[in-house]
Amino acid sequence: MKHFEYAVLLKKEPSGGYVVTCRDLPQLITQGASIEDALLEASDALDEVITAYMINNLRLPEPSPKQPDEYMVAPPQHTPPPIAIKEIGSFHLGGRQVALAGVPTREMAFSTKGLPLVVDPNGEVEVEQMYVHFVKLAQPKSKLPLLLWHGGGLTGVTYETKPDGHPGWQMYFLRAGWDTYVSDAVERGRASWARYPEIFKTEPVFRTKKEAWELFRIGPTYHPDSAQRCAYPQTEFPTEAFDQLAKQAVPRWLTNDAVTQTAYDAYVQKMGPCVIVVHSQSGYFGLQAALNNPDNVKALVLVEPHGSPDPSQTDLSAFKNIPTLWVWGDYVNDVPFWSKIYQQQENFRAQLLKHGARADLLNLPAAGLQGNSHMPMMDRNSDAVAALIQKWLIEHHPTL
Repeated sequence: MKHFEYAVLLKKEPSGGYVVTCRDLPQLITQGASIEDALLEASDALDEVITAYMINNLRLPEPSPKQPDEYMVAPPQHTPPPIAIKEIGSFHLGGRQVALAGVPTREMAFSTKGLPLVVDPNGEVEVEQMYVHFVKLAQPKSKLPLLLWHGGGLTGVTYETKPDGHPGWQMYFLRAGWDTYVSDAVERGRASWARYPEIFKTEPVFRTKKEAWELFRIGPTYHPDSAQRCAYPQTEFPTEAFDQLAKQAVPRWLTNDAVTQTAYDAYVQKMGPCVIVVHSQSGYFGLQAALNNPDNVKALVLVEPHGSPDPSQTDLSAFKNIPTLWVWGDYVNDVPFWSKIYQQQENFRAQLLKHGARADLLNLPAAGLQGNSHMPMMDRNSDAVAALIQKWLIEHHPTL
C-alpha cells in the first residue's frame, strides 16, 4: 500500500482538549483530551477517510508540506495475524581449504588486560564460503523456496527489518506463503572474509555515505549534516533512517567475482528448483546462475541489476523456460550511471525476447509507484513493490 502521511492542526479548546483538522482532507475532524490522545484519534480518523476515498474510487490529494504548528500523522499500523513457522536455521556452503605458510607469528592479547598469546596464522583455514539463513513455514503456499540475494557492499540484512524499523521483504514473502532463504555472499557478513593479499588479492573497498545517498538515488546531493541533505522531492526512501542504512555497509573486494559465482552456483544446486530475487550487483550472479543451472531456476526477479553476461558470447536458449522480470525505480534518468545501466539491461532483455524467452519489465513509476530509490525493498512503499512482484510470479508461473 502507498505510504500516507498528512499534516494536521491541533486547536486547544477553552473547555479543555484539542480539536484536530487537516488542510488537505477537510473531512478529517476529530478531537482528543490531550495532544497524544488527539493524535491517536487523528490516526484512526485518517484511516477512515482514506478508506472512504478508496471505496468511492476517488484520488487522494497529495500531502502538503508540514507547517511549524502542525503534526504529521499516518494511519495506524494494522497488526497482521501471526505466521506458523516450521523451522529457522542456517548453513554455510561453498568455499575451500587453504594452507597458509610463511606468515609471521605475533604476540597479542585477545581482550583488554588479557594475557598475551603467541598467534600463529599459518595452517589450514576455510575461505570463499557463503552463508544462508532460512525460515520455513509450517504450511507454505508455494512449492518452491524463495532465495533473496543482496547487492554490492551489503548483506542479507537488505531483506530483513528495514532501516525505519518496519518489516522488509523477507517478512512480506513469508506472509505471502514462501519459505525464504536470505544469504550473505562470499566476503560479506556472516560468510566472513579472508586475509589479503595472501588469499584475497586486493584490499577491500568501503562505501561512503555520500556514495550511498547519491548512487542509491535517495537524493541528488549529500551533506554530512542530515538537515542539509537534498532528497528527491517524492522519494519513498525514509530519509530520517538513512544513517541506519549506512550502518549496514560492509567491506567488499573487487577481485572475488569468480569465487562468488562458484558459491552461488553451489547454492542453487543444493536448493534444487527455486525462485531467485536478486538486487544490484547480484543481478549478474543471478543471470549467470540461471544459465549454469537452468533446470533449477524456475523464475528470476532482477531488482535494478548491475551487470549481465555478454549476449553476443552467451547461449541464451536456457532462458526459454525461465520467466524473468526486471524491476526499476524512479529517477533512473537523473543519474547518468544508472541510465547507462538501464539501457544495457534493456539491450540484454531484448536479446532474451528474441530468443523466445519471457523477459518482462516492471517500471515502477509507469505502474503508478513514484519515488522509489535503488533500494525499493527499504522504501516506505516496499510492500506495494513486493505485491507487484508477487502478482507477476503468480500470473506468469502459476505452478509456483
